[in-house]
Amino acid sequence: MGEELCYFSHTESKGTGIFKEDEMTEILNETPDKIKKTATAIKKLRPAYSKILDFYEKIFTAQEKSAIKTETKPAQLADDIIAIKAKEKFPLFCLSEFSVDVNSSRKLFKKICKIINKSENHMSSAAEIIFAANENKKIDFNDLYAALLHDDDTSFGNIASKLKTDRDTLAFITYNSIKPSLSIFAESASKYLDKDNPWEKGYCPVCGNSPVISTFESDGQRFLTCSFCWHKWTVTRLFCPFCENREAGSLHYLFSEDEQEYRIDVCDRCNKYIKNVDTRIITRFVYLPLEQIATLHLDIMAKEKGFESGVPLELQV
Repeated sequence: MGEELCYFSHTESKGTGIFKEDEMTEILNETPDKIKKTATAIKKLRPAYSKILDFYEKIFTAQEKSAIKTETKPAQLADDIIAIKAKEKFPLFCLSEFSVDVNSSRKLFKKICKIINKSENHMSSAAEIIFAANENKKIDFNDLYAALLHDDDTSFGNIASKLKTDRDTLAFITYNSIKPSLSIFAESASKYLDKDNPWEKGYCPVCGNSPVISTFESDGQRFLTCSFCWHKWTVTRLFCPFCENREAGSLHYLFSEDEQEYRIDVCDRCNKYIKNVDTRIITRFVYLPLEQIATLHLDIMAKEKGFESGVPLELQV
């Protein structure tokens, strides 16, 4: 992306795919190879991203391979609860209600530790300690995952202290090890959403978290993707997901002629931004976690313009 960004006002304009189980398995089987090809294509365009993309390519590939073998308990809600949540615009589930396949997540946890160790990055020393603790059976994964899903900072901090390791690294490995379970559970939960009654909120209708990225898809429709469970939902194009501002005069976007497939949607009211990927322009395979990592230069530029990310960057990478 070029150094200069253009600053534009929004102009208003107006399908999620449904796959059978065998079709979804086939897609998951193909995804790791597509991730590798996409990472390679991006690295050719932006060589500065080579090291970080090499790292996340391995993480994302491991997650997709794990997802094929991951089984979670189907999401279940009573009809009266569904009606109340839909009326009051409450998310379907609390994070603590998400089902996690502990066995597959534990295996992925170990794999991610190995990936970090070999990558020799800022988390490597802590990951080595965590890996050793796992090998010595010092980690209770039920307690670890429960602390994360209950957002229990005290319990999670105590676990990190007991393992004598860095809390942030432990959180990174823990979240990424259960991400396949979260996405699969969210997919199961989405059947309870009213397809005829658009959500039109800035927080995820499944888990209530903020979106990490925005997309334009084939018909020009805008989607937001959750930063936690990665569920995707539709919203109007003229909309700030962080303060629900819909006033055209205070909603703008930044973009570069060099990278027209990307833009930064900014809101003058709450001073926050979200990155947007126009999938109609991109001819290669689009894998949103990879797009999020490969556009960190947009986060830097947005911050230089005085805007803040709606989701803290340390929770995104």
